[in-house]
Amino acid sequence: MHHDAVLILIAGVLLATGAAASLAAARLRLPALVVFLGIGMAIGTDGLGWIDFNDYSFARSVGTVALVLILFEGGIATGLGEIRPVLRSAVLLAVAGTAITALVAGLFAAWLFDLSAKEGLLLGAILSATDGAAVFALMRGSHLPARLARTLEAEAGFNDPVAVLLVVALVELIQTPGYGPVDGAVFFVRELGIGAIAGAVVGVGGVALLRRLEDAPSGLLLVVSAATAAVGYGAAGAIGGSGFLAVYMAGLVLGDRVIPAGEAIRAFHQGLASVSEIGMFLAFGLLVFPSQLGDVLVEGTLLGLIVAGVARPIATAFVMAFEPYTVAEKALIGWAGLRGAVPVILATFPVIDGVPRSLEFFNIAFFAVVVSTVVQGSTVEVLAVRLGLTGRDTKPGEAALF
Repeated sequence: MHHDAVLILIAGVLLATGAAASLAAARLRLPALVVFLGIGMAIGTDGLGWIDFNDYSFARSVGTVALVLILFEGGIATGLGEIRPVLRSAVLLAVAGTAITALVAGLFAAWLFDLSAKEGLLLGAILSATDGAAVFALMRGSHLPARLARTLEAEAGFNDPVAVLLVVALVELIQTPGYGPVDGAVFFVRELGIGAIAGAVVGVGGVALLRRLEDAPSGLLLVVSAATAAVGYGAAGAIGGSGFLAVYMAGLVLGDRVIPAGEAIRAFHQGLASVSEIGMFLAFGLLVFPSQLGDVLVEGTLLGLIVAGVARPIATAFVMAFEPYTVAEKALIGWAGLRGAVPVILATFPVIDGVPRSLEFFNIAFFAVVVSTVVQGSTVEVLAVRLGLTGRDTKPGEAALF
């Protein structure tokens, strides 16, 4: 009992510290996600040593659960009707844009770190995903036009599954003899197709169940909404589909319908998403060993800047060439592809599967996240003002925080 009490106490203290750090970061004009990572690093094995933790499999499980809750909340908060006008553009960015970002970043990674083409592409795929938690939070605190904000939110929700599939396919390509592009294409189409259909079906079922239980206590309705997220992810994954896409689709369907206790359900999942975000970044901070970072400090930082300033803008310019957005809007979309926890989650895949140099990939992903969060996260709103996309003037020291 004493051991359990200590564990619960530690969890509570860490969550409270994360919440306090979030408020302090806002006052200091610092991105909160970086603060969470920093706390994890400080109390981890290579820091103060308060928590001895180097379990990549468990960290990936924590990240998976957290990402499920974050994507579901993002879907509920938006709703399918809100993103329908920008759906084509968002899907283009999420699928073709993510693939092009991975390709460009992978070529630079192979050059910077003397990797093979396959290894470089794997690292590029790890860094290709924008982060739902970061983008959702940023858009809610921004003054961007609704169409632009919805495009970025929808892309962030849809591109996480795409990046996961790219990483899984490339790990197979590296480690499985005879695995080729055709196998990867079949895997890709199957996962996305099944994930989208399963998510929509589960979402419709969740709405029907919530309406049937309209007179039930509100607490039970919250349980049903959480169950919808779990069933969406699990059902799709069990039949060979993308669970992440399914849970986001289920959230979009729920967010699009009138459901009992709708406001309470949205507030409940927003709280779950916040807790997930704090826990996820603290866990990944524990996995970062500062003594190992020196070897990739310069190149890792440079690659992070290349992903943000070269790979993402090139991908955006290519896939958005014929979409109905102004040059200023396309420029902002190219800059607002924030990295966050997702690349760190993806970096655990090759570590767990024993891919050569995968620990190095994990440390590189850490630098890319820090660079993106600090540089991009603090300048998106300022750039939007400079491009005339917010309809307001900048104030001294103003920046977008999350």
